[in-house]
Amino acid sequence: MEYSYPIDVDWTQEEMIQVIEFYNHIEDAYESSTNKEQFNQAYKNFKKIVPGKSDENNFYKEFKEVSGYDGYKAVKALKENNEQSTISVK
Repeated sequence: MEYSYPIDVDWTQEEMIQVIEFYNHIEDAYESSTNKEQFNQAYKNFKKIVPGKSDENNFYKEFKEVSGYDGYKAVKALKENNEQSTISVK
């Protein structure tokens, strides 16, 4: 990946790490698959840092612009796939 992740400079280093981990799960969901349980935990951590829906959508938009991966679609797949242990977005 040759792009910068959208982050907020006011976040702590730990928060930045957690958001980047969330972005990594989105990438994995598009490129192959990602562990559902780990992705769900990364999403919960992301929501603690970015609780507002509008802010969440803005970060998805920025991430999609730099990576081509849609965070909204990945999270939708996470929420819809109740019986699978991995998440994949095609």
